[in-house]
Amino acid sequence: MTTPILFKAGAIRTPSVPVAEAMLISDGVVRWLGRAEDAPEAGEVIDAGDALITPAFVDAHVHATDTGLAQLGLDLSAVRSKTELLDRVSAFAKNGDGVILGHGFDESTWGNEQVPPSSAELDQAAGGRSVYISQASIHSALVTSDLLALAAGAPGFAESGWVRRDAHHVVREAAFGRITAAQRDAAQTAALHKAASEGIASIHECGGPGTSSPEDFTSLLAKSGKGLPEVYGFWGELMGAAKARELGAVGAGGDLYADGALGSRTAHLREPFLDGDRGCGHGYVTAQQVAEHLIDCHQHRMQGGFHAIGDAAISTIVEGFSIAAAKLGVDALRSARHRVEHAEIMDKQLIKGFVEYGIFASMQPAFDRLWGGEHQMYAQRLGVERSLASNPMGQMFNTGVALAFGSDSPVTPLDPWGSVRAAMWHFNPSQRMTAKAAFAAHTRGGWRSIHRDNEGVLEPGAPATFAIWSAGKRTGTLPTLDPGDALPVCLRTVLRGETIYELE
Repeated sequence: MTTPILFKAGAIRTPSVPVAEAMLISDGVVRWLGRAEDAPEAGEVIDAGDALITPAFVDAHVHATDTGLAQLGLDLSAVRSKTELLDRVSAFAKNGDGVILGHGFDESTWGNEQVPPSSAELDQAAGGRSVYISQASIHSALVTSDLLALAAGAPGFAESGWVRRDAHHVVREAAFGRITAAQRDAAQTAALHKAASEGIASIHECGGPGTSSPEDFTSLLAKSGKGLPEVYGFWGELMGAAKARELGAVGAGGDLYADGALGSRTAHLREPFLDGDRGCGHGYVTAQQVAEHLIDCHQHRMQGGFHAIGDAAISTIVEGFSIAAAKLGVDALRSARHRVEHAEIMDKQLIKGFVEYGIFASMQPAFDRLWGGEHQMYAQRLGVERSLASNPMGQMFNTGVALAFGSDSPVTPLDPWGSVRAAMWHFNPSQRMTAKAAFAAHTRGGWRSIHRDNEGVLEPGAPATFAIWSAGKRTGTLPTLDPGDALPVCLRTVLRGETIYELE
């Protein structure tokens, strides 16, 4: 038995003792909670002063290698014009060699000039180096002419060098195939360190064809819990339950694409986009394929799931569940806790389907913060009415849909308190959640979505997985997260009794 450690703080978020300010742990388990004056003897005492202790966060949708590459490489999320983007590429290209991997441009923030640079312009800026720059959604990219040539004739190919759909998958695989094992290791480690510094003790990695390679996926899983956050993987390949299990995944889902993204105008919608080609996007699976995948998951005792953003794509998913239910029964589907990632454009009927089949919605509140409301990207793509109806997490929660929150990093930052605040202050007041509900979705919800029901709550007998925060103003055992308030700062992250991050 390890030496018991007593943690003291200003407050501890626990259902066991509402006035708890001390917690005893040993062997990675919470042994006791209560007032500091009543604390049992311990071999070590860590006094955090007036800090707040809460369960650690779970980020239910991450792309770790991309996240680390954005941290260590060319982050273009702040550029606001084509000229600025090219200048950043040119400056970056002067140092080092090999393929340039960038991420994060969002042309919807560029004012009236929303046309990205062409492949020819990228060629000139890069000085002969290959360039792959993913749009903020990671569902389209700008590439130099050498990479563009590899995708000639594929759906989504564009002579401009801004590729989507299958063409994007081709150039992405080629670009990422050129990074070294050392680069990948550094990127993954950097991403996991960053997660730990944000009070995140577990991430759900979403991989699969078109997103990452099996080598990338398994190398990340091998880092799980080794002084870093735990990693639970979802491998998104149709009829791939056996392969997902072979790779060490907990589910055959995640980035199994039913459609694309709103930012790239490839999300599958019932009503057309209002800008660009004004089409309805693209659906990648049929309802029958959805059903067959769910049946395959059932036969291999695996959790399944899909990436689905638009209402047409989500409708296809729900129809597929109906077909599968006719063969397997509703209870079998509900017990599996299959997931849909994103679920951005919903209506009452689709929400009803999620409730009926017990579908977990893995959602990203920061999407609304960055792109929702009356004046941002959703309004450009969809119009104000559909923009304000998007990401209806409040309505879904109130109707009984199980939620797990995440970031989709690097699409949005690893920023769990920012996500909790985004859910509380949705642009549409009718979709807002309480701090308690949003926090639960970002902690216990992530654990429950992978069938770990005893995790995400601090109580005797539970895993000692928590974070210590300098939280400023508090309401009970949660920080106040009003607009303009400083977000809590993580002082320490503990995973099963082991400190995986401590602020220096």
